[in-house]
Amino acid sequence: MAAENRSAARLAACQALYQMEVAGKGLNEILSEFEVYWIGAEVEGDQYKPAEIAFFRSIVSGVLANQVVIDRTVDKILSEGWPLRRIEALMRAILRAGAFELLKRGDVPARVAIKEYVDVAGAFFEREEAGMINAVLDALARKARADEFSA
Repeated sequence: MAAENRSAARLAACQALYQMEVAGKGLNEILSEFEVYWIGAEVEGDQYKPAEIAFFRSIVSGVLANQVVIDRTVDKILSEGWPLRRIEALMRAILRAGAFELLKRGDVPARVAIKEYVDVAGAFFEREEAGMINAVLDALARKARADEFSA
């Protein structure tokens, strides 16, 4: 159950980051909106799963607090000519959230974080886009957490 709640927290965090960017909402506003109206609620016929609220907050606020470093790191991994700002907003949110976990949440195994964000991408995008998320996060993880991949 804890794993499901973390998965739901990751999905909600990506949606919240996306909403913040496209709607220009602030951190406190978006956190309360998601916690009151989305997480664990039924919205327009869709049932949103309960999420680990502290983990959701950690991802959203962590991305914001570390966004400059995250964006620079992801930019270096993306192929030339495609800086992060040119990628679709929801994909950008997924990459930022995944990068945050890989860079700042050492308590989460790198392979778990990568798989989780590839799953989030798969809920919204075709295989090609999910594959791109996988490739970028895998490359980042192999640099940031080489010890987890050297076995």
